[in-house]
Amino acid sequence: MAEPLPLPALHASHAGTWLRDGIGGTRGVSKGEAVMAVADTPLLILNAPLVANRLGYPDLSGLDLLELFAFVHPARFAVPTPRGLAHALGIDEPASDDGVPAFLQRAAGHLLATCESEEWAERDGAWSSLQSLVRLRWPWANILAPHVRKPERAEKWLFARLSEWEESPERGQPANVLIEEAEVEARLERLTGDGAEQREGQRRYSRDASKVFAPRPRREVPHLLLAQAGTGIGKTLGYLAPASLWAERSGGTVWVSTYTKNLQRQLRQESGRAWPPVRRDGSRPVVVRKGRENYLCLLNLEDALQGGFSGRPAVLAHLVARWAAFSQDGDMIGGDLPGWLGSLFRKRGIAALTDQRGECVYAGCPHYRKCFIEHAARASAQADLVIANHALVMVNAARGRDHAQRPTRVVFDEGHHVFEAADSTFAAALTGAEAIELRRWIIGPEKSHKGRRRGLSARLADIASYDDAGGDAIEAAVEAAQALPADGWLQRLNESVPAGPVEALLGAVRAVTYARDESGGQEAGYGIETEAAGLDGPVVELAGQAAEALAAIRSPLLRLGGRLEAILADPPDWLDAQGRARIEGARHSLTWRCDLLSAWEALLDRLGGPGDPEFVDWLAVDRNEAREFDIGLHRHWLDPMKPFARVVLEPAHGVMLTSATLKDGAEWDAAIARSGAAHIDSAPMLGEFESPFDYANRAEVLIVTDIRKGDIPALAGAYGRIIEACGGGVLGLFTAIRRMRAVHGRIADRLARSGLPLYAQHVDPIDTGTLVDIFRDDPAASLLGTDALRDGVDVPGRSLRCVVMEQVPWPRPTILHRARRAAGGGSAYDDRLIRARLAQAFGRLIRSRNDAGHFVVLSPAFPSRLLSAFPEGTPVLRLTLEEALQRLANSVFETASHADASAPPFEG
Repeated sequence: MAEPLPLPALHASHAGTWLRDGIGGTRGVSKGEAVMAVADTPLLILNAPLVANRLGYPDLSGLDLLELFAFVHPARFAVPTPRGLAHALGIDEPASDDGVPAFLQRAAGHLLATCESEEWAERDGAWSSLQSLVRLRWPWANILAPHVRKPERAEKWLFARLSEWEESPERGQPANVLIEEAEVEARLERLTGDGAEQREGQRRYSRDASKVFAPRPRREVPHLLLAQAGTGIGKTLGYLAPASLWAERSGGTVWVSTYTKNLQRQLRQESGRAWPPVRRDGSRPVVVRKGRENYLCLLNLEDALQGGFSGRPAVLAHLVARWAAFSQDGDMIGGDLPGWLGSLFRKRGIAALTDQRGECVYAGCPHYRKCFIEHAARASAQADLVIANHALVMVNAARGRDHAQRPTRVVFDEGHHVFEAADSTFAAALTGAEAIELRRWIIGPEKSHKGRRRGLSARLADIASYDDAGGDAIEAAVEAAQALPADGWLQRLNESVPAGPVEALLGAVRAVTYARDESGGQEAGYGIETEAAGLDGPVVELAGQAAEALAAIRSPLLRLGGRLEAILADPPDWLDAQGRARIEGARHSLTWRCDLLSAWEALLDRLGGPGDPEFVDWLAVDRNEAREFDIGLHRHWLDPMKPFARVVLEPAHGVMLTSATLKDGAEWDAAIARSGAAHIDSAPMLGEFESPFDYANRAEVLIVTDIRKGDIPALAGAYGRIIEACGGGVLGLFTAIRRMRAVHGRIADRLARSGLPLYAQHVDPIDTGTLVDIFRDDPAASLLGTDALRDGVDVPGRSLRCVVMEQVPWPRPTILHRARRAAGGGSAYDDRLIRARLAQAFGRLIRSRNDAGHFVVLSPAFPSRLLSAFPEGTPVLRLTLEEALQRLANSVFETASHADASAPPFEG
């Protein structure tokens, strides 16, 4: 057994603070004493930002075990808690908070011993990486040095170790095939496995899903299925059965689209039942696709490793480089990069290592053949199944670079989110932040960036030297882009000295928005907005000048696109395959930026004129607390499913939208309207499949009637007592961050002293996915959050046994909501949205047949018309807090849950 590392260790939680000497002896200390100890000498700690938050000492640093874990075991999952780290290392977890410092010493010793072991799987590249970290004075570097031996042969540089993608022929058009229902049922039986329970609901669901894979009857008229399937039906395997059959028979690609990363991970696992990890030729039949901004950019990483980063961000870059060598696909956001790694460095650096600004130079990049994004794109063109997200599917359908990337058979899981994904995808926003990104893409960054070719002139220098007309277009675009906002634009607006016509317009937008604000300062911490109507002459004149400036940018970009097309049509002798690929990439980027400029011009042209009933336009100042961070004009489709139908549905052959919360009660009208079906020449197929769960005997809805709205002390007291009555396992959902923070601040310390840790979004410096991981891992923990936790959180078992909503989730009365409410039936529209949110929140409670628990709403006047949001037969009780606490403390579900513990959960 490894010897503990004899260094002092510190642990801080809401329950207290404990310090252990290097040679033993743990004692409780005050926060002040802990801060003095940390400032005096580096201590072993776990999750420095979280400990800093607990101590109120933001400058805390030390020997963070999570950083050591990321070095020793890159691309390996671990929940960033003492319990989670113990499970990841296979050692005993501490029994209580005061045992954590000793555990940290044991865990550190275990990790150092791993580095000396011949069994260390991630040894490759460790010694070279450590030498760089020594130079950067990483706190762990000198401690690690004696334990990481120098290899006999020089280690390859990271970029030499990564695999290259290979060109492959374009996949042929899929064959038209008919799938028989008996075949679908046989495939489903094989996927669920021998001896699995045969569920008629899942079989009917799978048979219905197969209908979207039939040959399309008419051009621009896809097979469209809306399938409402309650939790526990087994949706995933239900649609993967016909999807895998069709892909096998036709040679085509099926796209499954999700809204949450959690479901993407689940789909990757479940797809292993239908497809092998790799084919005989080494290619992957299943590929996960995300937007470019999710993947590590190797050129950005190289910049960072060669001096582009300094200090702590430079340490992060080397830890990311360690991860990149072992990563499955280079996915930094929701992939196998630990979600907590960026948080350890206060988020500095993670975004800078991805392609956030669309600055990719494609084949001009020295790492192009090893690019994670290109790997995924090429693999998806040859895949049987592509797992993507709603936004990417819509973008690919709208701007697919080639036919192979345009989805034609699509399953939208979490289909109730398709409307909001389309709303975001097909919207336009002329804001300072968006405009400055366009400027950087055309001109390059304000500050020089060592070793990186940025801006059109740098990226297309060879084209400019070869083609005079192309070179002139680049120069004209760079000159015209000077009219866009530059660094410091917000400060200039505050000083009333805007630079250029777009900044001048944004200054006018800011002034009008504040002038029309009627909140009386009540919403000082949040954004404000006003209709883009009734604007006076000077504002309209500024909009016209800004539109002219944007048109002056778009014109040379269009000319440049034409010149690139001409070069591809009649290529020069020096244009090789990589050069062609780079020009194709540049054309792709130019096209969508010209589309963006056109959308901005259309938005500005409308100001001062008659309204367009298909759109909703408004002006906004975005703020976080009291700080302004963006200003701009916004345009959304009143019904975003209209462009969705044109861009996604009409070119497709078969589309399925499925969810447990597609429809509103017994009515299909809203689901049909929010699917885009009304905008194609065919009625959708409808399918409804009831959940097999026994909600009547496994769940209760408790509506607490004596917590007055706005009474924060009473609200906090209610949350605290509910968590105590349940013994943890509570998911608390809030409609306002401010109230959530106030509640957390009042009860977290007291609960922690009772052994009930409480975590919260926007309070703990931890990303949302990791917070859910922590919550799932500890049955005594509870978690508070907002909308992001209302949907897509999958925590089966005892870790989640009570969901508490602080009030009815009324829609926020924004300008966009007001317009859609008026078009959608007034209060009935609001009720549909609220019932959907309640149904989604309730769906977090029962995730398997063994689950049971309570859904609590702290609302004295919960409208009866909203009760249909809950599954039929679920008991609903209106009662006082004291009565609710008695039911929670004496829950019959605890006994039932343990009695059924041996029963197998539903598969798929």
